[in-house]
Amino acid sequence: MKYSKEVKTGILAVIAILVLIFGYSFLKGKNLLDSSRIFHAVYDDVEGLSPSSAVTINGLKVGQVTKIDFLNETGLLVVSFTVDNKFPFSENSVAQIYGGNIIGGKSLAIVPNYEKGNLAKSGDTLQGDSEEGLMELVNDRLTPLQTKVENTIVSADSLLTALNVILNDTTRNNIRTTFRDIGETARSIRGTAETLEGIVEGNSGKLDRTFTNLDEMSGNFNKFSDSISQIDVAQMSRDIEDIIANFEEVSNKINSEEGTAGKLLNNDDVYNNLERATEQLEELLQDVKLNPKRYVHFSIFGKRSKGYTEPEDSLR
Repeated sequence: MKYSKEVKTGILAVIAILVLIFGYSFLKGKNLLDSSRIFHAVYDDVEGLSPSSAVTINGLKVGQVTKIDFLNETGLLVVSFTVDNKFPFSENSVAQIYGGNIIGGKSLAIVPNYEKGNLAKSGDTLQGDSEEGLMELVNDRLTPLQTKVENTIVSADSLLTALNVILNDTTRNNIRTTFRDIGETARSIRGTAETLEGIVEGNSGKLDRTFTNLDEMSGNFNKFSDSISQIDVAQMSRDIEDIIANFEEVSNKINSEEGTAGKLLNNDDVYNNLERATEQLEELLQDVKLNPKRYVHFSIFGKRSKGYTEPEDSLR
């Protein structure tokens, strides 16, 4: 069966019109062949939610947003969306706007309430709610940080102003002078260290001998300490006590005029006799010195000695 060109053209025009209507409805979020339920929710702010945004239940896509429009003169917004017929939930469920990123992309989630006997029907209005998105969380976190940064900048500015006041030309010159002096001191310390190093290297042998002698002295001191530790201190103490007792006994005897030493020290007659004997001995020695012939007679040729003639300078 052959069709005329006019019939073919008419059929193609009808098909094109149907495709155009279906495509336009699809782009607006409507599917003419879909039998999903339609629900509504009212919001103060849709926060970037747009038609054709996904509608999910527990993360599974079950529909899409079809229309967003003003509800009345108060500025409230009503969102219309479709949900698959296969998933039942109560009319007390919540339609929550969630997600989003820096460039938008909000979605609508059904938080289902599984209350029996009160299932939601197509055309019902669910309770609307919004979850804080990424931008809201970022703003909440950045606001205190912004305040702290501003305070820090103000403090830094005040600090720099104070430093500019303190670090005037005189102070800067003093600081330069101080660092120059520190450098000179460091060089002096370095030179001293090099000198000490040279002294140590030049006298390393003497230092070795010194430490060796100190080590030997330490060993001898240890031996001496061991010898001292072996002394019977108790016996030595008893011996000293005996010696002191003997000295005390001798002292008592001397004081009591017993024996020759006691009489010599305590008897005045003995002292007087000794003194007279000493004087007589001095006179005798003086007489011997002045008159030796009186006491000594000798002859080389054996002559007979003459009789004694008292000299004129006799002591008698």
